[in-house]
Amino acid sequence: MKCQRCSKPATLHITEVLPHDKFDELHLCEECAKKYLYASAGKKAGKGGGEMDDPGGKVCEACGLKFVEFRNSGRLGCPHDYDSFRDELVPLLESIHGDAKHAGKGPRRGPKGKADQHELAHARRQLQKAITDEDYEAAAKLRDKIKRLEDQG
Repeated sequence: MKCQRCSKPATLHITEVLPHDKFDELHLCEECAKKYLYASAGKKAGKGGGEMDDPGGKVCEACGLKFVEFRNSGRLGCPHDYDSFRDELVPLLESIHGDAKHAGKGPRRGPKGKADQHELAHARRQLQKAITDEDYEAAAKLRDKIKRLEDQG
């Protein structure tokens, strides 16, 4: 598919939702898409009454990234952007992830305590050594011990 504004291949496909359940589809190359997105952001900024009221006008002092550029690309420029755009990023993260703090996940299977984790790691090293030494009886016992430790968690 070709860009609707020039003859280059279209790499960005934009669907704008219009009033009365209507849609407008645009197929643009990267260069035309940037021009279109910056023009759209400029129109929206003009409605807000200036850059101070519009979060898109904020700029990271470390890398020079504007918030509107982040909004258009979805990518931050440096670690300082998190502080520069904190007021805008926190609600965004909360709406996407349900919280602004990442808690992470632990393994579904395996020991929960540090001592058990250490014992499991030690048993796995012993199992590898037993296999290397071709001591299959010891390897079978270690395999069973590892299974028991994993099932405890």
